[in-house]
Amino acid sequence: MVLLTFSGNFKVRIIMRLYWKCAEKMRCFRKRSTIPALALLAICLLCLNLYMEEDRYVMAGEQRLTREITSHQLNSEKYVHSFKDLTNLSGAINVTYRYLAGFPIPRKKYLTIGLSSVKRKRSNYLLETIKSIFDQSSYEELNEIVVIVHLADFDLSWCEDIVQEVSRKFGHHIISGRLMVIHTLEEYYPSLDGLKRNYNDPEDRVRFRSKQNVDYAFLLNFCANLSDYYVMLEDDIHCSKNFLSAIKKVITSRKGSYWVTLEFSKLGYIGKLYHSHDLPRLAQFLLMFYQEMPCDWLLIHFQGLLAQKDIIRFKPSLFQHMGYYSSFRGTENKLKDDDFEEDSFDIPDNPPATLYTNMNVFEHYDPRKAYSNVDEYFWGKSTSAGDYFLIVLDKSAKIDKLKIQTGTDDRQNDILHHGALEVGQTVQIAKKGKQCSSYVKLGEFQHGNIEIKDIGHKVEFDIHCIRILVTESQKEWLIIRSISIWTNQPSS
Repeated sequence: MVLLTFSGNFKVRIIMRLYWKCAEKMRCFRKRSTIPALALLAICLLCLNLYMEEDRYVMAGEQRLTREITSHQLNSEKYVHSFKDLTNLSGAINVTYRYLAGFPIPRKKYLTIGLSSVKRKRSNYLLETIKSIFDQSSYEELNEIVVIVHLADFDLSWCEDIVQEVSRKFGHHIISGRLMVIHTLEEYYPSLDGLKRNYNDPEDRVRFRSKQNVDYAFLLNFCANLSDYYVMLEDDIHCSKNFLSAIKKVITSRKGSYWVTLEFSKLGYIGKLYHSHDLPRLAQFLLMFYQEMPCDWLLIHFQGLLAQKDIIRFKPSLFQHMGYYSSFRGTENKLKDDDFEEDSFDIPDNPPATLYTNMNVFEHYDPRKAYSNVDEYFWGKSTSAGDYFLIVLDKSAKIDKLKIQTGTDDRQNDILHHGALEVGQTVQIAKKGKQCSSYVKLGEFQHGNIEIKDIGHKVEFDIHCIRILVTESQKEWLIIRSISIWTNQPSS
């Protein structure tokens, strides 16, 4: 139940919209027997009646009423959503979720964004985080997301204050079904006393991290059927612009490949993406091992158990940690993701291709790793003039931009010191695979990197081959860190 501070006829229209949403949900919930439908409709009618008499209420009165309704929600059994399928080592756990703001969404979305928040001793960043999520999304992207905030603190007065603030600032998102605030009472938590002192952590640290595991377990379980995908965030982050479009592009690029977790930040459990169908298992996993280790460690174990061997992390990062004070003890926490980019994030298309090289490849650093969007690279031993690294596209394409980076931060001399970037049109079969019969030079590498834009104005043909050519021998090994291709529409 949400009380908003709109005025005039717009206020009435908003409440009428809420009323019809309630009526629709009443028919839906009657079938599910989840929430007493008549009680839900009655609350909506009460809200409508209150706003039809708007002249009787000034701002102070509206704030008072907000507090009353919020308090009613925190102490009422009418706004619940129960699950009985969670288990830990002690057996079944019955969990009741209270809707503090918003209602169950009528249709599945593309992405659920989950946040768990507790009262901090110093500063609170939750409202800034929610604002960043919405502000950095386009209107089309907003229609594909739902944000779930789990207020996981046992202080109900604090929860009441937060719900009031969220309702005032983000009321239209709540009514539009883009934002829900939920809460789980303390009675549903497993014991947080006498926990294992693994890693010799102090008792309060063990209690904090163990409760946090349960907080996220309850949040994950609630979100299991809301969307196709789920991304985990913290309550003190800032988002990259159009982060959803970037995530969708990555998911599309991974189509046909197996993955459990895709990472869009290198920090903790920020920006970890999952298939929603994995959430119930992940929730149970966190509950069973809630006192063993911190949440981010458990997440790594979970993906390993589901047979994802390597971390799949994308750069630049889409989410940045902005909190200055930790939620644990209020200590200073200046942790930042130096791979974060707010405005310039542009995931390349990298269309399907076959990669060839005549260089001597070191161990498992094969050519394919330079072509993926993950944090991996190709590594070849000492190269000679005439050595090449070749990308043959499955279908020729109109290419707008090419960007290639060599070397890494810790191996800054393993770059291509002298090389050229070339493109070709006509493919032919050779002894060592496909290649093009002739090439056009686009440019030369400078300090190990090259970026060519507006390629369509430089070559008239659709490109089938892209070749990195070593023009002078070098003693240093060669790391090709990333190959990025941006296309226009592909050509048949």
